[in-house]
Amino acid sequence: MTEPMHPAATSPAVPASTAPEAAGHPAPVTDSAPVSDAGPVTASATETDAAPAADPTTAAEVISSGGALLGIELGSTRIKAVLIDPAGTVLASGAHAWENRLVDGIWTYGFDEVVSGVQAAYAALAADVRERHATELTALAGLGVSAMMHGYLAFDADGELLVPFRTWRNTTTGSAAATLSEAFGRNIPLRWSVSHLLHAVLEGEEHVVRIAHLNTLAGHVHELLSGRRVLGIGDASGMFPIDPATRDYDEHLLDAFAGLDAVREVPWDLRDLLPRPLVAGEAAGTLTADGAALLDPTGALRPGAVMAPPEGDAGTGMVATNSVRPRTGNVSAGTSAFAMVVLESDLPTPREEIDLVATPAGDAVAMIHTNNCTGDLDQWLGLLGEAAALTGAQVDRDELFHLLFTAALDAPADADGLLVYNYLSGEHQTGVATGRPMVVRPEGVGLALAPFLRAQLNGAFAALAAGMRVLLRDEGVVCDEMFAHGGIFTTRGVAQQVLADALGVPVAVAESAGEGGAWGMAVLAGHAVARAQGDGTALADHLAQRIFADLELTTLAPHPEGQAGYARWLDRYLAALPVERFAGELIV
Repeated sequence: MTEPMHPAATSPAVPASTAPEAAGHPAPVTDSAPVSDAGPVTASATETDAAPAADPTTAAEVISSGGALLGIELGSTRIKAVLIDPAGTVLASGAHAWENRLVDGIWTYGFDEVVSGVQAAYAALAADVRERHATELTALAGLGVSAMMHGYLAFDADGELLVPFRTWRNTTTGSAAATLSEAFGRNIPLRWSVSHLLHAVLEGEEHVVRIAHLNTLAGHVHELLSGRRVLGIGDASGMFPIDPATRDYDEHLLDAFAGLDAVREVPWDLRDLLPRPLVAGEAAGTLTADGAALLDPTGALRPGAVMAPPEGDAGTGMVATNSVRPRTGNVSAGTSAFAMVVLESDLPTPREEIDLVATPAGDAVAMIHTNNCTGDLDQWLGLLGEAAALTGAQVDRDELFHLLFTAALDAPADADGLLVYNYLSGEHQTGVATGRPMVVRPEGVGLALAPFLRAQLNGAFAALAAGMRVLLRDEGVVCDEMFAHGGIFTTRGVAQQVLADALGVPVAVAESAGEGGAWGMAVLAGHAVARAQGDGTALADHLAQRIFADLELTTLAPHPEGQAGYARWLDRYLAALPVERFAGELIV
């Protein structure tokens, strides 16, 4: 595993307790682009913020003294920055919208948008600090970066990207994933970095011989800011399998990879391509002078902030919901979705529906991942909002979505037989190669608003519920409670109840549910700062004692009728999947 180290450089004055010397770093490979002057973007209905505001006087003191913590998350549809105090209270936030594109059959993002988008989100946050607290953000105690996991970022020896970023959304790696799953004796998903790497080898792609290192999106941004090529162990577990005993890549499986016929002639060893994995709280560098200038081109931000190991959105979701101990679980719902359950022991058999990953502390986790969740729902709600606007009604977007979500509860849990397939892209969890969003209703069933909206909510969680059936019912994994976060849960008691009925497990939601992974990454930065100051508190205890001790949770248990109704609906949904697959073949 590679980790370039750079000579230390002296950083400007920052509080001594929170700012060790910054490491020097050569100019970032990625060119910066102009910062958007549009200011903070308006979040969609499924991404609304809901965290309590901090006391302005106290907040201003924390910020001006350099004691605040910053979390940045590069999500599927927006890049978000959240500033918190050491107790987890949100001080300010900013966001920048971006979208993936289908280019030559590959889902990707323009790589120049990575830097420009991070800069825009930070600029929006800095403006929010000025507006809320009448002060400038010039120093940070801690900083962390998280992003969508998996995918393929391959670099040459000069740090140049060899092929466009291939995101987790691509499902072209089936043959490679099957080969790896057979060789490793465990499920290796299509979206994992090692699947993308072997796919490139099998396809004879010319860049393969020039690969010098691989990274994830979070790891790449972390390297630009800190000069260190390291990765949080949760994010690393989506590149290559982790051995929970060693908290490192599985050596036996690295040997198995090297023994594959397809890679015998490549000029590299996979061990040398992968970034070094770190558990939560391990030293992951500091914000360098070049990194500070990259993040804040105005020059106001000083270097020196402690940097947490960069994590994936799954890891920050676990942190944001305090789900890092065995028998706890969480659901993160956005454009994609995943459910995580921390395991008490290994699963008896490999299952293609279940990924084995790690918490940010390195403990084994079973993950159910789906490519699709709220994206299609968001588009339908936007369409209904346009229809309302035609009447001349002036309805606030968030209020409209609240009304529509609430109306869904007027329908039975089986949505009167209406089925929604929300597949904006292929869905590996249900074996659908390409997405064709569909609304299907049986003959003789009318179309009314409440059942339509209930079917939309059912469909948002359907692929996730199918995978969780396998984990909880077939594999016998025990989960006492699921903690959920994501903007879809902002309207209290609606999506939360649907999810509880879908999974058959109580679902808890906190006030910070809408903040999601960026908030969780800022919390991880706070843990890293505490460890740098000599505090040896483990992550689980840090969360329990300092972040969630006084947090108010709203927990909803499954309703017997709702659970039975959703089960009937899901049975029909799974039985009709051939229709969705056939649509992908016919509709081009």
